[in-house]
Amino acid sequence: MFTLFIGSKNLSSWSLRPWLVLKMLDEPFEEQLIDLTAPGASQKILAINPAGKVPLLHDRHLKIWDSLAICEYLAECFPHAELWPVGNAERAHARSVVAEMHSGFPLVRQAMPMDICGQHPTPPLTTPLQREIDRILTIWIELRQEHVADGPFLFGHFTIADAFFAPVVTRFNSYQYPLTGLAADYADHMLALPAMQQWAEAAKAETALAC
Repeated sequence: MFTLFIGSKNLSSWSLRPWLVLKMLDEPFEEQLIDLTAPGASQKILAINPAGKVPLLHDRHLKIWDSLAICEYLAECFPHAELWPVGNAERAHARSVVAEMHSGFPLVRQAMPMDICGQHPTPPLTTPLQREIDRILTIWIELRQEHVADGPFLFGHFTIADAFFAPVVTRFNSYQYPLTGLAADYADHMLALPAMQQWAEAAKAETALAC
């Protein structure tokens, strides 16, 4: 059985991604949560991962860290799930948008830090920040237009791309960024997923205990 070490659900966008993939795979796994706000959290993480970060996946004696590396590993373990699209062109497209999300959008991350349980005013929309948001929405809208007949996810069925944009969906919700059309439909669909609802409920429990 897999063991997934994650950070606080209200705060850890990187942890949400492989957790959501495992949930959508409907694969049993043990969850080990480290409270990122607790004293000694860094030491606890270093004890399990010399890179000093979560998430971390244990598969028997194998340890995989970094959200994208974990998701890539799960895609190899469960090829029937098609976590990457089957066609070469679509798979390359999916990998491109995931890589862009993995390494990009620093201003969105800075201006809208993950806070699933919080409700905040929309931050000042500077031109650089709006440019990043517009790029995200363009990705969503173009993919939904192309795959609207195939299902409600970015590539029709659930893929790693949806897992990587899931925390952005929560950010737009927490910071009350107005969405319309296909982008709003996609965000609503993601937020309504039972797995996303489960994550949000656990985040609420965390914040309640912290009060």
